[in-house]
Amino acid sequence: MQELLNWTIDTIREEISSDLSWLEEKKFDWTPLVSKTLKKVFEKNYSVLIITDDEHQWFERYILDKINNKSRPLLPFYSFGNICSNKKDFKSQEDINLVKDMLDISFPNGFIFWYIGKTSHKNFALQRFYNESFSWLIGDIQQGAMSFRKDDKYIDIKLVQLYLLLDKTIDATLFADITLD
Repeated sequence: MQELLNWTIDTIREEISSDLSWLEEKKFDWTPLVSKTLKKVFEKNYSVLIITDDEHQWFERYILDKINNKSRPLLPFYSFGNICSNKKDFKSQEDINLVKDMLDISFPNGFIFWYIGKTSHKNFALQRFYNESFSWLIGDIQQGAMSFRKDDKYIDIKLVQLYLLLDKTIDATLFADITLD
């Protein structure tokens, strides 16, 4: 069984793409973030609620189309927008509290928000109230998140490449090829 960091470096170099130097530079941001997230999913039975800004809704659909389209157990990844479609804006603390109550009832084992997008978008407001988040932020740098430049013309390609690494990490975790510690 291989350590996650070493496995990540090997996978980046050998399997995903020949031009992933950007991702290798972010390996120390990636490995603790993905380790924490997958531990919650696999060890604590958390669900993952995907939430994006408007510009990256295509990527949410891509993830949901791909994540359970393999010969492995179904994983608890859901679109937050499909669960809570009547609450488009979280303008008040009361709105946020109502959503929090609904999510606590719906996901008694717990859940993680997977936010993909800009921190200036209204959907970011909800996920920041939870310590349990898997954030891929565009145009902002925050500790404990994957960060991308908003003016990066290859941002869409990088998001897909990072998803492919996540998918391989899920497989390696399920088949006990790596440890998440």
